[in-house]
Amino acid sequence: MKEITGINHIGIRVSHLETARKFYEHLGFVFIIGPLGPEPVAIMRHPSGVEINFILNADSGISDNILMDVPEHHPGYTHMALDVNDLNAIQEKLIKRGITITEGPITLPEGGSMLFIRDQDRNVIEFHQNSSAK
Repeated sequence: MKEITGINHIGIRVSHLETARKFYEHLGFVFIIGPLGPEPVAIMRHPSGVEINFILNADSGISDNILMDVPEHHPGYTHMALDVNDLNAIQEKLIKRGITITEGPITLPEGGSMLFIRDQDRNVIEFHQNSSAK
């Protein structure tokens, strides 16, 4: 459909708003509003325009991400990938803030590169630098 113009937001189920908020503030996201609505939901936005909606109803007793940490491959969204213009700078900032890099950096055949982290609820976040940004 040519009418689609972009991604409006990414929904992430989390167990605790304050813990999620602090983690994503380390990545440069700014708290906008919440909780609100029947789910409830809280909203954060990055200056780049990326918006996250936290769905605040995850079971805090679950320690595995069912899409990434179990042998069975369940259908569903596995991660979000954020475009970056300097993966080395991202890596340095993550390390400085005590955020564990779970995989990478990985260099792709066409020259792009990426690395992965997990948030406080084990949701996967990819930082991706295209070869044209190097």
